[in-house]
Amino acid sequence: MTTSVSSEETSVVLAEPARSVVQATPRQPSVYRIRHTLPSRFAFLVICVAIVLSALAYGTVHYWALGLFNLGGLTILVLWVLDAWRLGNLRVSRNLLQLPLLGALVLGLIQLLPLREVTSAGGTALGLTNTLSFDPNSTRLVLVQLATLLIYFAATLVFVDTPHRLQVLVRTIMIFGFLLALFGLTQSFTSPTKVYWMRELNQSTAFGPFINRHHFAGYMELTIALPLGLLFAGAVDKEKRIIFLFIAGIMGVALVMTASRGGIISLVAEILFLVIVTGIWRSHSERRRRRSGRVKRLAGRLGMAGVLLFGLFMGVVLLGGEFSINRFIDSVNTDDPTTGRAHFWAVTLDIIKAHPYVGVGLGAFGVIYTRYDTRSGLYRLEQAHNDYLQVLSDGGIVGAVLALSFVVLLFYKAISRAKSRDDFRRGVALASLSGCFAVLVHSFFDFTLHTTSNALLFLVLAALATLNGRVENAPRKRRRKTNQL
Repeated sequence: MTTSVSSEETSVVLAEPARSVVQATPRQPSVYRIRHTLPSRFAFLVICVAIVLSALAYGTVHYWALGLFNLGGLTILVLWVLDAWRLGNLRVSRNLLQLPLLGALVLGLIQLLPLREVTSAGGTALGLTNTLSFDPNSTRLVLVQLATLLIYFAATLVFVDTPHRLQVLVRTIMIFGFLLALFGLTQSFTSPTKVYWMRELNQSTAFGPFINRHHFAGYMELTIALPLGLLFAGAVDKEKRIIFLFIAGIMGVALVMTASRGGIISLVAEILFLVIVTGIWRSHSERRRRRSGRVKRLAGRLGMAGVLLFGLFMGVVLLGGEFSINRFIDSVNTDDPTTGRAHFWAVTLDIIKAHPYVGVGLGAFGVIYTRYDTRSGLYRLEQAHNDYLQVLSDGGIVGAVLALSFVVLLFYKAISRAKSRDDFRRGVALASLSGCFAVLVHSFFDFTLHTTSNALLFLVLAALATLNGRVENAPRKRRRKTNQL
């Protein structure tokens, strides 16, 4: 068995046994078609099913759901090996976005080493463990979850290898996001305090199948990106635009109905991002036009964004969601608009100052927080409500460099893929990037990526944004008109 990789950083070129040659014809040159084995088909199916089930299982935050999620990752590994056995070579992606994730795994393993001295008088020692991580059990759980997410991410890069599979995955996310938004809206009207009309929650406000309404908003930010991005990029046929607009509208209304300030701010940022990028960006067919067309296109995108935001507001009002808007306004006008986050962030900064290099350990924030809390010291906070600060506290400067490198590579590669001549591929790249951008904005206020379903969909969109030319349809050649005598 041989390992086959391509010269491109984000693609896999199959060995000869994995290809079948189509003979050339006068109208069509010879091309290579990728041969899909049965394990490959099942692996792709597992990815699609995992996106759906991880959200329906309360966002996959409980141990039983995490167990099933990890089982799915193990299944993909087995199918991956079977696919390699059938083809005679192991397909591996060289997408550089995998390196920061691998680096995070290495960082977590280093944090489990017994390299810290434990003293009873030590200001930073808890006296419970001599590992660099102050909570090695939580660090191990995070490593398992991160490894599983890496498997799904790497598998998406390998098995989404044709234009058809790209279209199927995009449609799966859009349709499921639309149905999930309808479910969330229905449940919010009929049983706002229960999940699935059965489970009563006392310590959090649920929405849809998610225990936390902010995490549902984060999930909607990711799913709404695809229909909105394809619309703004001009990659949707005229007869289908109203359908895409309706799908995006329902998702947007569901997001606003959560009354999540971070979610609403991120949605506006996502729309503005699409306005700027698609207004300035020109497709291959538009590059010969005058520059004045760019200003006109930007004005058109701004008008579309204004109509969309107004439509979302009216939709919320018509559905009786004034309470969501009022709750959003009231929370801003309170004595503490941050709802305690300012104190959380101040304590987190103290933790970062005390452990600047490799942090306190992945997942160990809840243990270390009580030692630096300037209030009672008995209140345990599991998350910092700011993913950037928590990356610094959990992983230190090393973790921050890994996270920053992932973001930089994501934007660089996605913008590069958006230069495709295939309109749909270009639209998917920009749409996926806009969804990731929205979540990155939301991460300033919440910890939506700590929910497994959101982290999975975020990585899937990152993969869709950076897939190479294998998922592009060949450009159609225009026939030259000849003058007839």
